[in-house]
Parts: sequence; C-alpha cells; structure tokens
Amino acid sequence: MTQIFVGNLAYTTSERELRSLFERFGRVSSIRLATDRQSGNPRGFAFVLMPSWDDADEAITRLNGSSQAGRSIVVREAESESNRPESRPKTNPFLDLL
Repeated sequence: MTQIFVGNLAYTTSERELRSLFERFGRVSSIRLATDRQSGNPRGFAFVLMPSWDDADEAITRLNGSSQAGRSIVVREAESESNRPESRPKTNPFLDLL
C-alpha cells in the first residue's frame, strides 16, 4: 500500500472528484480529506491510499503540478510518521515563570 499526499486542493474538492482523478491510474483503497477539527471546514489537502506502488508512482508523476479547479496541486508520497519531525510540546508559557 502506498499513501499519497495531495496538497493545495481547492476547498470545494470532494472525495468523489479525487477518487475519479486517481482511479485513472489504478485502484484506490481509500481517500481521507483533511478537515478542521473544530469547524469541519476543509484544510486543502488529502491522503490517497493505493495498493499498487506502480500505479501510485504513475499517479504521482502525472498529477504533481497539474491544474485542478484552477490550482496547481502537489502530489507526492506521504511521509511515514517516523520520518516526520517531532512537534513541539504543548506547554503553558505562564507555568515557566513559576
């Protein structure tokens, strides 16, 4: 399974549109459109899961930089969680003064 990051999406992009776009290159297992936790509004990026590396590679090559809904989208293999930089710990700056 290959997870693909798709960025710079129009906020109106639907799961159906993404599925149609990626299915031109092979089978799509799932699509996850990112939304804001509080408002539920789209965040402009998504993750597409494709079972075949060859299909995913072709989709990445063909779709990266292509124009969708008037925007140039970014398409690349998603980074694994272990490769992502560690986020800053959530601290209260006022506690540091004590």
